Amino acid sequence: MVVALSTASPIFHPDPPPTGEREPTTTSGEGPQRANILVVDDRPDKLVVFRELLEDLGQNVYSASSGDEALRQVLERDFALILLDVNMPGLDGLETAALIRSRRKSAHTPIILVTADYGDELRMTKAYSLGAVDYIASPVVPEILRAKVKVFVELHLLAEQAKRQAQERIALVEEKAAREAAERASRRLAFLAEASRVLASSLDLEATLRELSRLIVPRFADVAIVSLLPNEGQPERHEMTWSTSDPEQPLLSASLAELGDPMLADVVRRVCGSGKLESLEREASGANASRIALPRGLAVHALMLVPLLVRGRRLGVLTFGLEAAGRWFDADALAMVAELAARGASALDNALLFRKIQEEDQRKNEFLAMLAHELRNPLTPISNAVHILRASENDAEKLTWARELIARQVKQLVRLVDDLLDVSRITRGKIELKIEAIDVEQVVAAAIETSKPNVDAQRHTLSLQLPSEPTRLKGDFARVAQILSNLVNNAAKYTPKGGRVSLSAGREGDYVVFRIRDSGVGIPTEFLSAIFDPFTQIDRTLARSHGGLGIGLTLVRRLVEMQNGHVSARSEGRNRGSEFTVRLPAASEAPAVDHAKPVTMIDVPIGAQAPSPAGLRVLVVDDNRDVADSTASIMRMSGCDVHVAYDGKAALESVQRLRPDAVLLDIGLPAIDGYLVAEHIRAQPENLRTMIVAVSGYGQEQDRLRSKSVGFDYHVVKPIDPAVLAGLVGSLRMSRDTARTDIAAPLRLSDGA
Repeated sequence: MVVALSTASPIFHPDPPPTGEREPTTTSGEGPQRANILVVDDRPDKLVVFRELLEDLGQNVYSASSGDEALRQVLERDFALILLDVNMPGLDGLETAALIRSRRKSAHTPIILVTADYGDELRMTKAYSLGAVDYIASPVVPEILRAKVKVFVELHLLAEQAKRQAQERIALVEEKAAREAAERASRRLAFLAEASRVLASSLDLEATLRELSRLIVPRFADVAIVSLLPNEGQPERHEMTWSTSDPEQPLLSASLAELGDPMLADVVRRVCGSGKLESLEREASGANASRIALPRGLAVHALMLVPLLVRGRRLGVLTFGLEAAGRWFDADALAMVAELAARGASALDNALLFRKIQEEDQRKNEFLAMLAHELRNPLTPISNAVHILRASENDAEKLTWARELIARQVKQLVRLVDDLLDVSRITRGKIELKIEAIDVEQVVAAAIETSKPNVDAQRHTLSLQLPSEPTRLKGDFARVAQILSNLVNNAAKYTPKGGRVSLSAGREGDYVVFRIRDSGVGIPTEFLSAIFDPFTQIDRTLARSHGGLGIGLTLVRRLVEMQNGHVSARSEGRNRGSEFTVRLPAASEAPAVDHAKPVTMIDVPIGAQAPSPAGLRVLVVDDNRDVADSTASIMRMSGCDVHVAYDGKAALESVQRLRPDAVLLDIGLPAIDGYLVAEHIRAQPENLRTMIVAVSGYGQEQDRLRSKSVGFDYHVVKPIDPAVLAGLVGSLRMSRDTARTDIAAPLRLSDGA
């Protein structure tokens, strides 16, 4: 085809299209197709003759009076035939034909040359070499002209018709394919919508596994297995569904603990590990025919395994297979199953999260029940002792026994509260560790000193195995001692009386390793993965005798991990004892800090050496009247002039009136809290030398820092040893410059100190 630029002559085409607008080779409509014919001649009279001769053919006739005009016409529209005069000024017919043939689109447009030199063989040979298909001698014989033109026009119209029919067939095929694709997409969306509804209908893990496998069979496969691999304490499990020939039971399902076949189990683990789809196929017939074995005696010739991925995690694998020979998974089915696997993974993840929440809620309820039990245990003897004190005022022996009992039970309550606070602080990242080089022998001695009363009370045999050479580790001395003490106490608690408990320590590579072994009740295998979880206890019966809140081992793990260590538990089962292993980073050979002697946090003399607070005026402020009145009584027994206020407003009025030497101030007061009261007291110049002590149940680091910022001298955590409190107030007789510190110093009752 050749394209040319020109405008059709109105003589031959009365309604030409605008210049530059493309016109088709044929015109279509309700009538017959019409072809475009181009006549090129420099003589207007000859153009009129050609028009008259070709008018009977009923086609579109265009004219050009020069080679240049002909080229412009060919650029504007396609032609079925070009009648080209050879002898024209400027570009002659042969040159024009050569240029038309040089353009790809018009390279095959038929060209008939019109010339008076019909007998010039040399020119005719050149014309044919340039692409002319025929010659017509001038003057033109009308019948010959019409016959030749008619042949080329009919050939052109037939070609256009064939092209049109081919395009229609292509359009029909494309329309059919698009309609089928739309129907498939509609079916796919409908199926996935129904699948989402089914999967979202329950948060029960077993029901979700079962429904996911039933969505595969029989729509996509003859058998399906949904596998969940072990994760976060959840055991391995598989849900299998397969089709049968029984019309009454077309589908059967089974829950499996394992897949059985080692090859299939290896492939499932590999797909879950890689997160990539895999397929397996066996020859269905012939000498090498074989099948892939599945549980329940089933076998298939083709398997597809799709990983179940959600939130960057690999939950398991969706496996589905075909039994019938010659069947395979088409692309559309695989795409739908892949989408179903993604939705199924989300549903399974939700079910797992829901089960985890349920289990945590159950543990929380059990913990609250245990907490109530553990709090009532010391409260009962305290209540009994109070009754005995009232009924035995003149029996010195019973009075002494009751006082000692109350003191012991108060220590137990303090220990329970301290454990709860430690878990809270560690969980929120509020624990500050002092990492330094620690001598292993010293930290073990500190831990055993704390735990030995519990070990002795159970009449256990405690053995130690320590390194012969000085060994050091990197850690916080107090927290490492707490870790070892908790583990020794745990071993003593869960070992029947007269058992064996051992603690060994030694250097292993870059770590110092502690092992605490016992001959106790052991740990069932199913509990080993969860033994360090909060509120977890092996014995949860109402008749359990070991006590505790189930948070001791949680403290151990979190304290170890905060010091870049690792803790693990091992046991051969019930009544076979247990072993806990703690690994902490070893320290270099630099000298360790000497922790053999405890460092007092506040240099305030206590007991007989403490200055007497007798004669000092003390204001006690607490909204709990029992706390306020009992504290006032203790201070009066020390010889103080004591006054009491039960809220912040009364406290400020009392300070203004009494000008006390010391104020024992609770922080959690109604209306005006202790911080505001302290600020008001310090704002008055006459109170700058008044000692203000925060006496509160709030004992975290930020509480003490805030206490210091508003003017407190000390921050004391309830309950308070009366001797400590008396010594603290008596320190007013010492230099205030040595008593004040940069942070409101912490004081608390611990093991009777």
